[in-house]
Amino acid sequence: MSRMYPFSGLALLLIVSLLSGCAGPSASSRDKIQRALSVTTTASVEEYLLGVTDVVQVSVWRNEDLSVEVPVRPDGKISVPLVGDVQASGRTPQALADDIENSLARYIRQPQVSIVVTSMGSHEYTDRVRVTGAVKQPVSVPHRAGMTVLDIVLGAGGATPFAALNNSMLYRKIDGEVVAIPVRLEDILNNGDVSTNYAIRPGDILSIPERNF
Repeated sequence: MSRMYPFSGLALLLIVSLLSGCAGPSASSRDKIQRALSVTTTASVEEYLLGVTDVVQVSVWRNEDLSVEVPVRPDGKISVPLVGDVQASGRTPQALADDIENSLARYIRQPQVSIVVTSMGSHEYTDRVRVTGAVKQPVSVPHRAGMTVLDIVLGAGGATPFAALNNSMLYRKIDGEVVAIPVRLEDILNNGDVSTNYAIRPGDILSIPERNF
């Protein structure tokens, strides 16, 4: 099933900027926060879904003339010898391979197809994580498995002396809604309390506000 991205990365950054400019960011309800955080344990590793601009290598065992490297077109399809156009966008590589195998079975005996994604352009921005606000170097970096709040803060060069560390907020898109999750960065960095050193998911934005003087 295709994943939907109701907000672009730019739109979510704008929302965070507006929230940061108010009297103070407000956390989401406890239930919404718990639901957003539970995703890190129940679905931290998702199957890759193909998208437009991805490039895939279609390999047909013992049939090099049928093996091609092709991009996913704007209409979400790829072209494969003998088979023709096949829907690729929104599907896993394995599902695409199975579909091509079923179509090739009309022409060759027991086809074996493998799909390798050679370029993941469709997820270049949706799978990134970002740090904004009172950090030495606001950054937008590709998500990596095992990333935590502390990792992305250190990747931004750390917080500035003016940061209101315990008022930090992690913004996460869940089912089309942006959930604001409080992060006590002061406790993480200086007190050894890692209870809010949450695992980071693709698309997360960590905002660190400045203190009010």
